[in-house]
Amino acid sequence: MDIRIQGPGPTSPFLSARDLFETEHDLSLPVYVRLRDDPDERTWAGHYEDRHVLNISRQAASSAMARELALHEFAHMARYEEDHPSHTQSIEEVLYLALAGKSVERRKLSHCYQIANHMKDIYADDITLSVGPGEKLLSFLESSLATAVADRPDTPSRPGLQRLSASADPDITAVNAAFALALAERHELVNPDESHRLYDLAHAAAMDAPAVDTMAFRRRFRDLGRETDASTYRKVLVDATRSYVDSNSAAAD
Repeated sequence: MDIRIQGPGPTSPFLSARDLFETEHDLSLPVYVRLRDDPDERTWAGHYEDRHVLNISRQAASSAMARELALHEFAHMARYEEDHPSHTQSIEEVLYLALAGKSVERRKLSHCYQIANHMKDIYADDITLSVGPGEKLLSFLESSLATAVADRPDTPSRPGLQRLSASADPDITAVNAAFALALAERHELVNPDESHRLYDLAHAAAMDAPAVDTMAFRRRFRDLGRETDASTYRKVLVDATRSYVDSNSAAAD
């Protein structure tokens, strides 16, 4: 696996992630690691005909999660190279199939993209967690969810009351909670029969978003088939998208 780090910054997290990744997988194309100055720059992978590009801020590259972030993006690259349906399916096609004839607000459309991204992440992390430990990922999921759940008004949601904070949308926070639980259970990072703070946080997120069936999304994410084809994957994503939009529409009515 050819990895090329561009710009000054730490190199060891990427080399360490490569060593873990290569125990079971490989990439045909070289990986260019592009270190960016913006500390708010999210970590993401770009795919081109002759290379992959891992974009990451120098701050993230120096964090305790740097190796795990790199490993996760390498897994996305592997799924892309194998033409996995989760990484080739057009979300625009899914939206057309799921929402034809419906009027959907822009905010909900952005949430649909997030649902598709969660499904991509599930399949990427099937690789990530097959080669690396999951303790840091579990802590990251817990911390991220705790931050989102805390970013809500003290007054419980009731008809006629508007949410005071726009920072963490309660509906997508509930979906994110479902994803976190699903990933943790899929890879046995938590035991459903034992107490873990992630369950308490997911319950709080679900209470804040009664229109979202959080446990149903948890099952959708957790039980995604380990092996899938394009048709099956498209149907699963269409069903998830339609379910999310329809449940919100029903709550609004």
